[in-house]
Amino acid sequence: MNLLPLPAFADNYIWLVHDGRRALVVDPGDAQPVFEALRRLGLQLDTILVTHHHADHTGGVAALREATGARVYGPARETIPEPVQRLNGGDRIAIDGVGALQFEVIDVPGHTAGHIAYYCASFDGDAPVLFCGDTLFSGGCGRLFEGTPAQMLDSLTQLAALPGETRVCCAHEYTLSNLKFARAVEPGNTDLIHYTARCEALRADHQPTLPSRIGLEKQINPFLRTREVTVQQAARGLDPHADDESSVLGALRSWKNNF
Repeated sequence: MNLLPLPAFADNYIWLVHDGRRALVVDPGDAQPVFEALRRLGLQLDTILVTHHHADHTGGVAALREATGARVYGPARETIPEPVQRLNGGDRIAIDGVGALQFEVIDVPGHTAGHIAYYCASFDGDAPVLFCGDTLFSGGCGRLFEGTPAQMLDSLTQLAALPGETRVCCAHEYTLSNLKFARAVEPGNTDLIHYTARCEALRADHQPTLPSRIGLEKQINPFLRTREVTVQQAARGLDPHADDESSVLGALRSWKNNF
């Protein structure tokens, strides 16, 4: 199985999974990069997975479905171009045409009200894979457009509980800007310092920083570290009343919004 990030727009990634013949894509906001990859690699598109309703994740769905007949899966409670098979947290889907992959659906509201993620525990004998849309980024998390800090905290806690080797396939190349903020929160975090240097080298070579890993994110991502004293102290510098994990996350997110 092959896992490829297809650049789209200014900083999106459309994730492509293929076995050399058939393919699935995740959050195709633009159809053109997908069509180009299908032609270049000689693939047939079988499946489209959608995490949430924002246009930069759904804009290419209709054109791809019409051209290929691909089956579309998406969140039960969000507006996605029909027809789409609706999914809720706890559902499981089998993608028989692409390496017989199986995905568990996880409800992860916060960025949007009905956001979902897709977790594949067995990925062709390699490390598990998580397609998390705009909920978890490397070094950060999504803006709270439709949800609350408590919802985002619960969503991130679910993702943080996945195996540490799980590959984090988020939908934007926001890593360097997120790490700049993370270093403002925890300037003494040596794991964060080393990871920043690695990501800077990748971007200087025009390479993606993704996928990340859950275990790594728990070491460097302040939004997964709301129990850490250093992170709590930094949050209280902005909001002295940030006295529990959700209020710490809310203070961090407000800080990041204006960073």
